[in-house]
Amino acid sequence: MSGAPASDRVIRCVLIRGRVQGVGFRAWTEYTANDLGLAGWVRNLDSGRVEAVFEGPRSRVEEMLRWAREGPPGSYVRDVRVDWDEPPEQLQSFEIRHTGLD
Repeated sequence: MSGAPASDRVIRCVLIRGRVQGVGFRAWTEYTANDLGLAGWVRNLDSGRVEAVFEGPRSRVEEMLRWAREGPPGSYVRDVRVDWDEPPEQLQSFEIRHTGLD
């Protein structure tokens, strides 16, 4: 991550809808993001959706987005909404956060 030029570093805010809670989605997201060297976070929302932020080199973030459209075994991803207009925040790690309101 630190080796990526600043111009290659992106952040994507994602809302994932479907059967994405109670199936290990957050843990699998954290594992996959760490494996790709991404920073950010993931959390359940009280609406039943999952919200995540992925930050790092553009190619790895795009790979994570492809993964998020599939999800882990046992999940069913119906829809993924991606916000493309956020500036990088220089996040340093990936974490699971507490459930949020939406």
